[in-house]
Amino acid sequence: METLDLQPTALRSPHVKTSLIEVTHKLPTRPPCRVFFKNELEQPSGSFKLRGIGNLVRTSIEKAHREHPNKTIHVFASSGGNAGLAAGYSAYFYKVKCTVVLPVISKKSVQDKLRSYGAEIVLFGNTINEADQHLKNLLNSIDLEQIYPIYCHPFNNPLIWEGHSTLVDEVTSQLGTKNIKGMVCSFGGGGLYNGIYQGMERNNINGEMLLIETLQAPTLTETLQADKIITLSSVKSLATSLACSYTTEKSLEYFKNKSQIHSKLETIDDIDSLRACVAYNKNCKKVVEPACGAALTVAYNRMDLLYKSFSNLKQDDVVVIVVCGGSCTTDKDLDEFQRIIRRSEIKL
Repeated sequence: METLDLQPTALRSPHVKTSLIEVTHKLPTRPPCRVFFKNELEQPSGSFKLRGIGNLVRTSIEKAHREHPNKTIHVFASSGGNAGLAAGYSAYFYKVKCTVVLPVISKKSVQDKLRSYGAEIVLFGNTINEADQHLKNLLNSIDLEQIYPIYCHPFNNPLIWEGHSTLVDEVTSQLGTKNIKGMVCSFGGGGLYNGIYQGMERNNINGEMLLIETLQAPTLTETLQADKIITLSSVKSLATSLACSYTTEKSLEYFKNKSQIHSKLETIDDIDSLRACVAYNKNCKKVVEPACGAALTVAYNRMDLLYKSFSNLKQDDVVVIVVCGGSCTTDKDLDEFQRIIRRSEIKL
């Protein structure tokens, strides 16, 4: 692979500025306020993950060139989905080496996309945890005299949260802050939530955050019940990108802090996420994952959550829904979603 000739100065970030579109009059039911979509599916890797993991990779490369200019930089990640794709694209963007360990069940479309970035793929294990353990074994065996490794966790790193916070910077530059009532996002491990929270604080947005997770991946729900970080024994959700077995200490801290930003949590069924993915595709002609569909339910099939979670909404109030994207769902998957939805309706 070609070596990137970098100087020890600040590098350009790999993520791009995404559009912010008002959809108030395009939704099937008129909402009680103005609703905007922040379209993170427009990121080159397909999801918001590029903001955070791109920031981690960029910052690490800058550090490597300051402190270890003679070492070969190598990005390492373990993910069968969007975090791995973000790591692969970031390495491609900076022209450094990359290895991604995937579970053997990972989709061929993800593998093909990673290969298009020039990443080396290792298939190991049946779960992300097994793949990650294998990755750590690989890291333990590398020659640290020659290689500068960059380990990319999917969500638990302050540099990742810092990168995600730029989403709010963009929203305020595109919209201003005057009438922002709050923001809506899906909740998996907590990285996106932490970043948005930090961005709202930095931009002095005194508002509310609505977090959506599925009943089948109740990571934050059970953490709040225990009032401490716990690890779920198993997480089986059709919204696979939300299926994290634990969240972060910072997420728990932010949720309990009501001084400036009031965070609220609602749970939905997997089927609701699928319905939102199908509705979004019909409405916007684009494909997103069920993990993204979780947040989109507020716009399409669970608008009751909008009324329930945001107090005293007025017509000129603004609620921003993060369309976090996802590259692991195809048109063929949408057809299967519709079959699953029909079967669930027959059972009812």
